[in-house]
Amino acid sequence: MSVRAIGPYEFPSADRQEVFGEDQLVYVHWRGNPLFCAAAAFRAPQAMPFEQFVEAMVDPWAGSDPSYTPTAPKHWELDGQPFTPQSGRGLRDQGVGHKSLVIFRT
Repeated sequence: MSVRAIGPYEFPSADRQEVFGEDQLVYVHWRGNPLFCAAAAFRAPQAMPFEQFVEAMVDPWAGSDPSYTPTAPKHWELDGQPFTPQSGRGLRDQGVGHKSLVIFRT
């Protein structure tokens, strides 16, 4: 369904990168889990190591499903491509950008 605008939209996006400073939005989706039908959004520092991001943000979110264990995430994807997280490297250093979509399967 198309949207018909009544005029030009001339307002800057409220979630653009420069609003977040050294942080960024990262979307995370647990593919194949019926409890989480859509990705969750997290605000995370660009320099945060990936394993710390998972431990501090993804694990508590996914842990609301009783079947989740912190060792469960496997088969990572980043923006539609296979992804192998590297220990000790920050999100930005691994290609996780503002509004990137990180997907995992268990």
